[in-house]
Amino acid sequence: MTEILILYYSRWGATSELANLIARGVEEVEGAVAKLRTVPEVSPVCAATEDSIPDSGAPYASLEDLRDCDGLALGSPTHFGNMAAPLKYFIDSTSSLWFSGALSGKPAGVFTSTSSLHGGQEATLITMLLPLLHHGMILVGIPSSETALSKTQSGGTPYGPSRHSGKDGVSEEERQLCRAFGARLARTARALKQDRAG
Repeated sequence: MTEILILYYSRWGATSELANLIARGVEEVEGAVAKLRTVPEVSPVCAATEDSIPDSGAPYASLEDLRDCDGLALGSPTHFGNMAAPLKYFIDSTSSLWFSGALSGKPAGVFTSTSSLHGGQEATLITMLLPLLHHGMILVGIPSSETALSKTQSGGTPYGPSRHSGKDGVSEEERQLCRAFGARLARTARALKQDRAG
């Protein structure tokens, strides 16, 4: 099986909805499985995090989840053109994976949600890509051949799926782009895994 880790932070549920749509796209690819994981809240006063088990939703991610995946979709709401602090805190803890090269050569992509139309979707996606480049991951986005990309009136970019959560639910184009992105990431991971094994 080809395992795609969908690692995200979602405070109010908008980013979580995208994560679930991406998971559906992943699982449309034969031999691929989506693994949903989140990260705990971080205290604004110190580096303490919440309890080790979330009340609901996806389990918290471990470094082993990241190390063992065949591909990664990383998601966060937009916070001033960057990922949210809880996800950044987790990413900042991955130095051991960087030293070992555990993620090098694996495909990865990013997704985000904003509460306003011009809330920094593309800036957030681009800044989220930087740590993935440092890990040596192969970046996967959304090509212009996806027709929903030219029709969307809210979210969706070449850098990855996005959502304008201030509208009524996820738009049809946003849904299509999430599923296409998930499937593209899974196909890429499957091909790269077969190449490494062959």
